[in-house]
Amino acid sequence: MKISDLKPASGSKHRRKIVGRGRGSGHGGSATKGMKGQNSRSGGGTRPGFEGGQMPLMRRIPKRGFTNIFKKEYEIVNLKTIEERFESNSEVNRASLIEKGLIKNNLPIKILGDGNINKPLKITASKFSKSAIEKIKKVGGEAITISNTKSS
Repeated sequence: MKISDLKPASGSKHRRKIVGRGRGSGHGGSATKGMKGQNSRSGGGTRPGFEGGQMPLMRRIPKRGFTNIFKKEYEIVNLKTIEERFESNSEVNRASLIEKGLIKNNLPIKILGDGNINKPLKITASKFSKSAIEKIKKVGGEAITISNTKSS
C-alpha cells in the first residue's frame, strides 16, 4: 500500500449542498426552503421570542425588584480561610491572597469575621466587618484599610 492509495472511509465525506443554482443542481427552484411564505424569503423569519401574535412569555410573567446601579461589588474573604492558609506574623494583601487562590477578580477586598483567628496577622484590605476587626486586634494583629480610588 502506498500513501497515494489512501482514501477516507466511504460515507465519511459529504458534498457541500449548493442551493439556488438551477434545476440541474437538484436544489433549484425553491432552494430547499420549502414552498412560499415568510421563511422562504430573503431576510424572512420572525424575531426571537415572537409567538405568532399572542402575548409573549416574557411579557406575561410579572417583573419584580430592580438592579441597584450604585451597588459596590467586593471579593469576600473570611477569617477562617485566612487562618487556614497563612502562617503567624505573615502579611495578608491582594498579592498573597491571589497567590493562595483565595481571590480571582480585580475587585476591592472585604474581610468578614466568619470563623476564629489565633495568630497575629497584618491584613491589608479595602473593607473589614466590625467583627473581623475585633478578632484581628484581639490576637495582636493589624487591620489596615486601603482606599480604592481608580485613576482614569
